[in-house]
Amino acid sequence: MKRSVAIVAAGAALVLGLAGCSGTGQDSSGSAEKPADDIKIAVVTHSPAGDPFWDKVKSGAEQAGTDLSIAVSYQGDNDPVKQSQFIASAIADGVDGLVVSMANPDGVRDAIEDATAAGIPVVTINAGADRFAEFGAITHVGQDATTAAQQSGERLVEAGKKSALCVVQEAGNTYLETTCKVLAETAGLESTTLQVDGTNLADVQSTISSSLQANPSVDVVVTINSDIGQAATQAVEQTGSSAVVTTYNPNADTIQAIIDGKILFAVDQQGFSQGYVGVSTVALAARYGNLLGGGQAVSTGPTFIDADNADTVEKWITEGTR
Repeated sequence: MKRSVAIVAAGAALVLGLAGCSGTGQDSSGSAEKPADDIKIAVVTHSPAGDPFWDKVKSGAEQAGTDLSIAVSYQGDNDPVKQSQFIASAIADGVDGLVVSMANPDGVRDAIEDATAAGIPVVTINAGADRFAEFGAITHVGQDATTAAQQSGERLVEAGKKSALCVVQEAGNTYLETTCKVLAETAGLESTTLQVDGTNLADVQSTISSSLQANPSVDVVVTINSDIGQAATQAVEQTGSSAVVTTYNPNADTIQAIIDGKILFAVDQQGFSQGYVGVSTVALAARYGNLLGGGQAVSTGPTFIDADNADTVEKWITEGTR
């Protein structure tokens, strides 16, 4: 089911990208071309400033705007109150569609329901897969936290790992909390959750180091952010631990660490696609009245990057489209 929905959404994005071509195959440039920026889409996420993963989401959303002649604005803050304010401003500005991430669903519920009540189509991305329909959104574009954690846990057990330290870098983020909770339910793997302040990488490294020293049986550190993953590899080296590291949302440094054997694997939820497909999907609703997903979420992951395929995807990771 999820696979077919994902293919439909990807095809829809392609159709939108070809909106400048007529159905008869004739060149539709000139008077028949859709006027530029006739649709305004607001993207509001829970992204902290400068986060490498969310830069990819932003790039994907903006690229969709460029490709489809849509005016796209992007704002992000991990405070749900500020997110709600951004959404309220977008509604007041008369946007034609909204793309929203819901790391704290209840914190943005009222704002999203105000948008849907106003007839504005909403698509959620990244976080909120289990509650998008409840809030009146068309669909959700992203990676299911439970599925990704289950598959990660299975890979770790296959690799012979028995004791995990799962690092949560943002308090109250339901996606991160679900990841560690599900990982702890993996048969054959014990997992302990470690809360850190993801805005202070030096402190993250220190906290992970202390935990490794206090728990020498830990043989894998699971991180859910590439910067936290790098801090974990440094903590492992600092303490002389034999633990391996896994991470999410790989960047160029992650790929090199995989090649060098410092990171076992990375879970790639393809942030660029989340931004691009999110905007494309809500644009279909706003411009043509097409509703995608059939009530199901559209999956952009999990895909796994390890020593076997790191060289293959390195180009795309470096360019920021993976």
